[in-house]
Amino acid sequence: MPRGTNCRRRSMWRDEDSVKGCCEVCLTDDNRDKLFPWPRVAACPRMARIVLTSFGSFGDVNPYIGLGLALRARGHAPVLAMPAIYRDVVEPLGLEFRATRPDLDPDDHALVRRIMDPNDGPEALFRDLLLPSLAAGYEDLSAACEGADLVVTHPAQLAGPIVAEQRGGPWASSVLAPLSFFSVSDPVVPAPAPWVHGLLVRSRFFSRTFLRLTHRVTRRWAEPVQNFRRSLGLPPGANPILDGQHSPHLVLAMFSRLLSEPQPDWPARAVVTGPILYNGAASAELSDELERFLAMGPPPLVFTLGTSAVEAAGSFYDVSARAARRLHRRAVLLIGRHAHNRPKDSGGDVLSIEYASHATLFPRAAAVVHQGGIGTTHQALASGKPTLVVPHAHDQPDNAMRVARLGVSRTLYPQRYTDAAVVRGLQALLSNEAYAARAAEIGTQVRAERGPAAACDAIETLLGQRDAPATGAPKPVSPAIHAAVPASDQPSGRAYMDCASGGPGRHDAHADGVRGFGSIGLATGPQRT
Repeated sequence: MPRGTNCRRRSMWRDEDSVKGCCEVCLTDDNRDKLFPWPRVAACPRMARIVLTSFGSFGDVNPYIGLGLALRARGHAPVLAMPAIYRDVVEPLGLEFRATRPDLDPDDHALVRRIMDPNDGPEALFRDLLLPSLAAGYEDLSAACEGADLVVTHPAQLAGPIVAEQRGGPWASSVLAPLSFFSVSDPVVPAPAPWVHGLLVRSRFFSRTFLRLTHRVTRRWAEPVQNFRRSLGLPPGANPILDGQHSPHLVLAMFSRLLSEPQPDWPARAVVTGPILYNGAASAELSDELERFLAMGPPPLVFTLGTSAVEAAGSFYDVSARAARRLHRRAVLLIGRHAHNRPKDSGGDVLSIEYASHATLFPRAAAVVHQGGIGTTHQALASGKPTLVVPHAHDQPDNAMRVARLGVSRTLYPQRYTDAAVVRGLQALLSNEAYAARAAEIGTQVRAERGPAAACDAIETLLGQRDAPATGAPKPVSPAIHAAVPASDQPSGRAYMDCASGGPGRHDAHADGVRGFGSIGLATGPQRT
């Protein structure tokens, strides 16, 4: 290969003396330190082309961009396969991008509001968006996976498991929030009926009954996917909304272990990596206007609805501004691109702006009020600040429950979001020093989680098992990522793995972004009529 040509065959043994088949430019003295800055630790035996799928808002997309950057730093060739609107975000980072349907129109406010409905949102997501584009998404993703060594699927990319199974060999799936596991032993909070959670935690019988009802409710959504699989000569498979989304080879649980410990009924190859807190290329920058405001007084309250609930804000921002004034607190309101979200009582000690990096702004707040999307939730936990969560739909009520039981947050549902209720909730957070102390403690732990590195380790372990000679025996799990779960808690035949507590790593920043569709974790279950 001529000098100066990009090498796509660099060995992934992290030792320059072990490189085989590289181009001349890789081995020059000037490039060796740039190409091999890491310790000499054996990893995947060769560079791999890895397709990362995603669908949804920046809360869904940013973790996969962060994972792609981490894989590239290890010498792999990641390919980001996601809706076309993200091309201008991904390609400037030097990552390969492949557009996959369904397409997203962030200006289709009516569709976003339907999807964010706590009762009918999951069905609207499937009926109006995902299922009509299943065949097209399959075609796009199949093309993107040509020549790939591994595919990592996202819960809402319905074509992902189909393409992966057709290709043959190991593949990886991923989830961003604990809700995606629908565990009986760690019951979820269903968005249509949050009160049900109280029954589920009291009785395994109720929890199992709820899961059976969830299977029944989602069966009709699953049928078109199963019929499509049959048309391709594949077996119908398990419910793609529930068990059918998970790979039998590796499931990346890309959330903080603080939100959920590994459970006996999780997929057998689940790996808790910790969150991937990527926040975009300009994550450290705040606008001059916001910097001036922050410098003029004590830390403000921050109010945000992420990237999708902001489409259904209602009176959220008006109420928030009035509550801040009643508390005699400064406030920053992230209102999105919608002028109608700007509160009438804005100005002075209440600053309304479209967007700011959560990773940069949250640590400078007194407290954060947010919608509970998993990206915003992780960013708020990492900031070390107490939170008031106002969950709307999907995984948000479940995420709100999990941060509340950590002792760092309170929950207030949108229908109860009134001036008086917000004042009471924030007073409880701000007047009780235990919330601030606990939030600071949790923030330190979340910032120490090594999500990008742990996810890369798990992927490279899977790639190494794929390349190992077949022996007829199950491949051993790497000791570096084996489950940190007592043996008594591990059912026979399962290999639970935890990568979240492997020591401090690079803390990348992540927020839900500026527009799009909510971080997708489907809280289904018996629907209210």
